[in-house]
Amino acid sequence: MNHTTQKYAATIGLFDGVHAGHRYLIDSLKKEAEKRGLKSMVLTFNNNPKQVLRTNFKPQLLTTPDEKRVQLQSLQLDSIVELDFTKEMAALSAFDFIQQVLYDKYQVGLLLVGHDHRFGKDRIDGFPEYAAYGKQTGIEVIEAAQFSTPSLKQISSSTIRTALTNGKIEQATALLSYPYSFEGEVISGYKVGRKIGFATANLKPVHPDKIIPGLGVYMVEIFWQNRPYKAMMNIGRRPTMDNDNNISLEVHILDFQEEIYGQILKVSFLKKIRDEKKFNAVEDLVEQLKKDREFVVHNWD
Repeated sequence: MNHTTQKYAATIGLFDGVHAGHRYLIDSLKKEAEKRGLKSMVLTFNNNPKQVLRTNFKPQLLTTPDEKRVQLQSLQLDSIVELDFTKEMAALSAFDFIQQVLYDKYQVGLLLVGHDHRFGKDRIDGFPEYAAYGKQTGIEVIEAAQFSTPSLKQISSSTIRTALTNGKIEQATALLSYPYSFEGEVISGYKVGRKIGFATANLKPVHPDKIIPGLGVYMVEIFWQNRPYKAMMNIGRRPTMDNDNNISLEVHILDFQEEIYGQILKVSFLKKIRDEKKFNAVEDLVEQLKKDREFVVHNWD
């Protein structure tokens, strides 16, 4: 078989979050590509394969396709291929995917398989099978070493989701290698904050598939019109205001007077300040909010 047409060393995956483990894999890929005089390529999916395979699956994304693209582009790969995962693709065996998609369509000469990564119909094959299929096809298949940190044996997107759900913001930041964020549109709220001296912007997430961290009060950085602002955010049920258990996303931006209804804010999470709690009186809530604001001022790097 003529290998001279194969130009790329590639790896494949969903890469949700483009976290520290993904970065380690991509760094390994670039080194292996350079050794062999190949260009580096990442193949990723615009949609979560589980959405195609399971009709009731609701993703909780760390990155939207646009955010993922920006993160991948920052890693200086030669090529980023975005695939739409379809029922037809789901029906391909691992062998057919290696031959028809990787070898024939994308000119892959080396496939770096992530630790424990599986692909192909029903995901029944593992690394030994991929290596055998590669031999038959003309692709060298190698397996990446597992990446871990002293505190975590395995880094995965689901580990990071769990950290965010539990309000462990600094752990999530370390595993992602950047602060987690989401975008929200400023919508009309209860106007209570304004009356007690803590005006808040109520947010409706722009991307409903993105995960929202667990209930609590957070120190956050807000980006409005690409400008950063110090802020604190409450994710919760507003128990002092009897909010009927609806989750609300409210952000109080320090030293900020602009009218921003209908505009988009990016919220970047830095630290959890405290759990949400119910106060017996509004005055007690105000006292706590003052302490929260002090926390933000004193802990801002």
